[in-house]
Amino acid sequence: MAEVKASLIRGVVAAILTSTVLAIVEDLDDTFKDNRVNDVWLVDFYAPWCGYCKKLEPVWQDVGAELKSSGSPVRVGKMDATAYSGIASEFGVRGYPTIKLLKSDLAYNYKGPRTKDDIIEFANRVAGPAVRALPSKQMFEHMLKRHNVLFVYVGGESPLKEKYADVASELIVYTYFFSASEEVLPESVALPELPAVVVFKDGAYFTYDEYEDGSLSSWVNKERFQVYLQIDGFTLYELGETGKLVAIAVIDEKDQTEDSSRLKALIQTVAKEYREQFNRDFQFGHMDGNDYINSLIMGEVAVPSVIILNTSNEQYFLPSDPPETLEQLVQFINSVLNGSAQANGGDGVIQRIKRVAFDAKSTIMSVFRSSPLLGCFLFGLPLGVISLMCYGICTAESDDGLDDGDALKREGLTDEEEDEEEEEEGERQRGTTAALEGPDEEDDEEEEDDDDEEEDEEEEEENVDADEKDPKKKKTD
Repeated sequence: MAEVKASLIRGVVAAILTSTVLAIVEDLDDTFKDNRVNDVWLVDFYAPWCGYCKKLEPVWQDVGAELKSSGSPVRVGKMDATAYSGIASEFGVRGYPTIKLLKSDLAYNYKGPRTKDDIIEFANRVAGPAVRALPSKQMFEHMLKRHNVLFVYVGGESPLKEKYADVASELIVYTYFFSASEEVLPESVALPELPAVVVFKDGAYFTYDEYEDGSLSSWVNKERFQVYLQIDGFTLYELGETGKLVAIAVIDEKDQTEDSSRLKALIQTVAKEYREQFNRDFQFGHMDGNDYINSLIMGEVAVPSVIILNTSNEQYFLPSDPPETLEQLVQFINSVLNGSAQANGGDGVIQRIKRVAFDAKSTIMSVFRSSPLLGCFLFGLPLGVISLMCYGICTAESDDGLDDGDALKREGLTDEEEDEEEEEEGERQRGTTAALEGPDEEDDEEEEDDDDEEEDEEEEEENVDADEKDPKKKKTD
């Protein structure tokens, strides 16, 4: 009895906890549009049939629980975008799942990894002020240790500060923005003039120059990454938004050979020592393995090797020989920069057709690898039906086929043989006609002869009767 009571209590507690967690993530309906104005919302727009949405659901519950327990002002919700398609389209939802943070009249898209920590960090960053103040040196040092890349506006009120605030509102989805006075900065930082926008990264700092760097937004977008980093598929997608070429050392980190270590060290050296020469146009890094690169270029890249990608037009550049020295690597990068290196790939029509065929092949292969039986059913059955149809069409006999055969036979004859054949054909036709018409004409003639004989006999009989009836006439005769 005691065990039954204990199990009931545990069941009730579990139900309460489950309902509490579920209540943290609110199900939103068509009233959400009018009621959201006074709050900051982190919303998952999903579709019930979407596999990625189902995979995100437990992570989303953890996000809601974490933000609730930490006292965050961000409210977490989810909306069925298929049931409320009108509201979803107003927020620019085009795929599932789509994560957006809605703050006042602004909607910020989340494009990072779908992990609890990354989503929470995004929510806390975007929900707060676009520009955060650093009031002391201790706070500055703390933020410098916490962030790999740190943007700071230094100075008082100015037009540059207004531009900085606008850029922060636009790009806060990617990084933090701070402001500080000159006294807060370390003594080693010497700025040429104030106000200034400075980025701290890679153990150094770099100042924005409007004349050399162009717009502030473009400069921040290019400088928001470290000069050298490990690159994966998601990072490469983000780097594509900077407009930079990406120089990558493709290596195998699990089995690092001497060549792999050398190429990685060469890329790192170029990234740091040639920053002034290449930083505006290139991003440097390394990638573990060649699977992603192979699928990207629809080819095979050796490991280890160096490749430069242009993510804007899907072109890529490979050195004729693997660079073995720093000078060779710099020469290869310069050849890409000045346009003398051979470009491969691209986004032309032929490449698009190849991409469709490659993606179709990859999809089929992935299906067969994951489930061979399902792959045979999905692709084998239609192929068998089509094969039977083609076989039936090819083996079908028709009169047209025979006529074509006769025509082909006639094509091989000479003119004399063809005339003789036509004469023989004509005689055969006349003989056939005679055979058909001859008996009918003879029958008609025989019938006419019989009729004449019968008429003669009747005349004779009439004459005999007349003689018998007229004896005088008989005597006279």
